[in-house]
Amino acid sequence: MSGDVAVGIVAQRDNDRAHELAALLVAELERAFDAAVAVDELTGETIDANGVPVAEIADRDLAVSIGGDGTLLFVAREIGSTPLVGVNLGEVGFLNAVSPADADGVVTDLVRELRDAGSLEARVLDRLTATGRDADWTLEPALNEVLVHGPRRGPGGGATIEISIDGEPYAESHTDGVLVATPTGSTAYNLSEGGPLVRPAADSLVVTQMAAADGLPSLVVDADTEIELSVSDADGAYAIGDGRNRQPLEPPATVTVSLADEPVRLVGPDPDFFDGLENLD
Repeated sequence: MSGDVAVGIVAQRDNDRAHELAALLVAELERAFDAAVAVDELTGETIDANGVPVAEIADRDLAVSIGGDGTLLFVAREIGSTPLVGVNLGEVGFLNAVSPADADGVVTDLVRELRDAGSLEARVLDRLTATGRDADWTLEPALNEVLVHGPRRGPGGGATIEISIDGEPYAESHTDGVLVATPTGSTAYNLSEGGPLVRPAADSLVVTQMAAADGLPSLVVDADTEIELSVSDADGAYAIGDGRNRQPLEPPATVTVSLADEPVRLVGPDPDFFDGLENLD
C-alpha cells in the first residue's frame, strides 16, 4: 500500500485531553504525510475537523482510539479487524499500550510503516459470537465476554443454566448467570466473579458461573470449543455481549457461544499485562 494512508481517530467523549490529543494527531499526520484523517463525529464537532460515523472508520487503513479500555472496546466493536492502536488515558490499560506523550511518535511510525510496507504486524485478539439455537439472532462479536443471565442481573434474578462443552455436559445449577470470557476479558467481569486471570496470548476461553447454588470451578477450554448455555426455570433471560449488545430470551432457550470470524487486530507496542495487574482494585 505505498502511497496515501487513511486514518480514523476516535476520542473519548466529554474528555478534553482526548480531544486535544486528537487535534494534535490530525495536524501532525496531515503535515507529515498529507494523510487522509477523519475523527468521529462528536470529536469533529469539538475540534472543527472532518467527522465521520465510527463505523465508517472500518474502511480506513488504521484506527486510533484515545481514552480508556472502554473507548477501545467501543471502537473495536464498530471497526472489525481494521488495525487499531490504543492511546491510554485511563488507569488500567490492558488494551491501550501507548501513553499520551508517546502517541505522536507511535502513530506517525505506524503510518510511515503502512505507507512504505503496505501492512502492519498485529496482535490478534479473539472475539466471541453468541447465537440462538433454533432462533434467528446473533449478537455482534464481543471482545471481553458473553453473559447469559435470568430476567434480572444479580441476586433474585437467576435461572437454571446448563453448560455443555462440545456437546458434553459440564455443569447445571440455579445461578445469577454464566460468563464465557476471552483471555482479554478474563481481567474484566470474569475476574470480579472469581474467574481466573488468563495471559492474553493463551489460546483459550473461560467459563465462569456466577453465584451458583451448586457451582463448579471456572473451566478453561480451548479457544475453538463450542459452548452451549441452556436456560430454564425463569420467566425471561438475556444474552449480552460486552455489557452492551443485548438479546432477550424466552426460556427454555439455548445460546451457542464460539469464536467470531473476525478478531480484533491491535498494532503498535504490546501492553504490559503484569503492569496492568498492578492497577486493578
